[in-house]
Amino acid sequence: QVQLVESGGGLVLPGGSLRLSCAASGSIFSIGAMGWYRQAPGKLRELVATITGSGSTDYTDSVKGRFTISRDNAKNTVYLQMNSLKPEDTAVYYCNAELQRKRWLRAENYWGQGTQVTVSS
Repeated sequence: QVQLVESGGGLVLPGGSLRLSCAASGSIFSIGAMGWYRQAPGKLRELVATITGSGSTDYTDSVKGRFTISRDNAKNTVYLQMNSLKPEDTAVYYCNAELQRKRWLRAENYWGQGTQVTVSS
């Protein structure tokens, strides 16, 4: 089995910072693209940032210049450094990975359980 476990969420003041982590564990042959999504109450889940296996990154416009996605392939972990946080960043943040469990299996999408980020004074 494969698990993605997020950590690092919490309550932070506007203008503050948080660093989210997501570690993949279990039977893993390879991991392709990884990403962070978020879902605010009453809204659809939206893509925040992605990073390919070779390190190319992409961000939604609202977080460009404030958030940085990175990964440690040796640890099967993806990070999201969030700076200059705003109340509108409040959401449950989910990590996602395109993961191949065995050499002969096709890659599939896996999701973490989510971690709450609340930006409020």
